[in-house]
Amino acid sequence: MKCDWKYTFYQLGVIREQSEIKTVYEDQGQELNCINLYPDITYQTFEGFGGTLNEAAAYTWSRMEASTRAELVEAYYGEEGLGYTQARMSLDSCDACLGGFEAMSDPEDVDFKTFSLKRDELYILPFWEAVNKGCLERNNVPVTIFLSPWSPPAFMKTNHERNHGGKLKLEYRAMWAEYICVFIEKYQEKGVNVRRISVQNEPNATQIWDSCCYTMEEEKEFLRDYLHPTLKKHGLEKLELYIWDHNKERILERALGIIDQDTQDMITGVAFHWYSGDHFEALSMLKEKFPEKKLAFTEGCVEYSRYSKDAPIEHAQVYGHDITGNLNHGAEIFIDWCVLLNKEGGPNHVSNFVEAPIMYDEAKGIMEKKLSYYYIGHFSKFIIPGSIRIGMSRFTEKLDVTAFIRPDGRIVVTVMNRTMEEADFYLRIEKKLIPLILPAGGIGSALLEMD
Repeated sequence: MKCDWKYTFYQLGVIREQSEIKTVYEDQGQELNCINLYPDITYQTFEGFGGTLNEAAAYTWSRMEASTRAELVEAYYGEEGLGYTQARMSLDSCDACLGGFEAMSDPEDVDFKTFSLKRDELYILPFWEAVNKGCLERNNVPVTIFLSPWSPPAFMKTNHERNHGGKLKLEYRAMWAEYICVFIEKYQEKGVNVRRISVQNEPNATQIWDSCCYTMEEEKEFLRDYLHPTLKKHGLEKLELYIWDHNKERILERALGIIDQDTQDMITGVAFHWYSGDHFEALSMLKEKFPEKKLAFTEGCVEYSRYSKDAPIEHAQVYGHDITGNLNHGAEIFIDWCVLLNKEGGPNHVSNFVEAPIMYDEAKGIMEKKLSYYYIGHFSKFIIPGSIRIGMSRFTEKLDVTAFIRPDGRIVVTVMNRTMEEADFYLRIEKKLIPLILPAGGIGSALLEMD
């Protein structure tokens, strides 16, 4: 057995990366400080990591020099980057945009003759095209798109605006379903590989930005009676359809209330965000109740309204902890929020500024990879699509641990030290023992090649 051990930590304000090849010993009965691996016990197959290609990211990318734009695409989707294969895109505008917009605003246009993607063509689609090219060059497959609507057009809503929640008017349910399908078809005509959609982004939240509220019953009825039949009419029934697309604390109730004998075959899975805390157990219970349904993480970010800007380890560990917990409780997909923002955490048309793993200072022409970028990489660069999660037990909750067996037969173990003290531990697998050390606050990935 061979073990390659790579780790990253933050010391004296500097990101440090180390790489070592560790010795493997015969297990002589070691009891303390063990992380046990069980390759014969398997769980979900992971489909990939990604980030969101919204207008904020696309516009910021457009402000870069050509060489920096190429560097950004490489950093995420290229040969030497994070290994992303997935992306999320918003159907019309979201908060991370220069302003609100929609592809059609005429309530009389039942034939969608005025429907236009001119706004998307300014920044979003050129950015997608560059990202897709990078993914194709690396994998010979296009980037897989998860499409989510933040709000129907203003004229379809009870509050007559895209922002501040409101609801979809009953008389516009059929037209809104048609609008979604037309949007998907227009994107597909441009080559966008839309494979997954959700009914609504954060349907339980009234936001100061683009938002629309659905009760559990309303989401179920719209999906069952309008959206799914319309997708089928347009020949789009093979798209993966996800419900909820909101925080984890109510994910189980939402699934129990929507998935039944009528909707079972319409729904691929449940999408979720991280803003209300861990609630990893809810994912496990959902998986137990609906083992055939996929779990897709579709949004999370470090919000400047909740976190200090100057806390790189805390920011990075938010990612490490949530990724580990989601994977260990059944998630098949992980898609981050904005892949790129300016140095203020925007642009954002409602000043909802957040941090992205890569930020760009336009005045200085500098692209900065945050510590969180490197922490994400300890998962995304090693847990490649098609990897299968394996059984694991750990001696302490102070270490976040997940383990997968990859399509090439190698086992990857990612360990994050949640403490500010150095951590000594052993990987124990098939009567073998591997002693490892992880610096304070650090994260590491062991790649095991079995005999």
